[in-house]
Amino acid sequence: MSIWSRISDALSALASGEPLSDVFDRLRTPPERSVAFAIAVIALGAKLAKADGTVTRDEVRAFREVFIIPESEEANAARVFNLARQDVAGYDVYARRIASLFEDGHEVLHDLMEGLFHIATADGSYHEAENEVLLQVATIFGLSEREFRSLRARSVPDAAPDPYDVLGVTPDMPMAEIRRAWSRAVRESHPDRMIARGVPEEAVRLAEQRLIAINRAWEEISA
Repeated sequence: MSIWSRISDALSALASGEPLSDVFDRLRTPPERSVAFAIAVIALGAKLAKADGTVTRDEVRAFREVFIIPESEEANAARVFNLARQDVAGYDVYARRIASLFEDGHEVLHDLMEGLFHIATADGSYHEAENEVLLQVATIFGLSEREFRSLRARSVPDAAPDPYDVLGVTPDMPMAEIRRAWSRAVRESHPDRMIARGVPEEAVRLAEQRLIAINRAWEEISA
């Protein structure tokens, strides 16, 4: 069964009038966390897309770049997006429900944040309001300021991202320690590792952009 069919089943289990944010209470077991991940990215992405005052076609299309969505499953993905957009609950409510599924700083929350950064920058700009939402979500997720800077440096199209920020290290660290950070980032970006921690197979393309960024950062530092 595809992740989209499982999402449809999860939404169908909601009682009449029950908000989308309540769906996470039903997705606490490890086998269902990939469903929670997909719903979380789409739902928080819908909230994020409104943070700068508009919802552009580029931001909606960004979901297709994060996820593999067959045409036959587009309706299920769109249903999540529309339910979240219509829900009066704020992004912080969703973030807290999602954070409760994982321990603070769990690597899958980094994966989720990366998907949100991708959606935020899909229209070619990165609005201050979007940055504020992402910073607050990262705080709720238990990510440190350094981890947030690392995710931001990988994703936001600044003129020249700081390679040390990309790897989450500082220039005064020994080269051996920086190399270990790079190696760990590469290892955690392997699709098998991502799937094992709850990222659905349909979203492992997130690793592609990450690997490009972290390998480029290591090349700059080691050179």
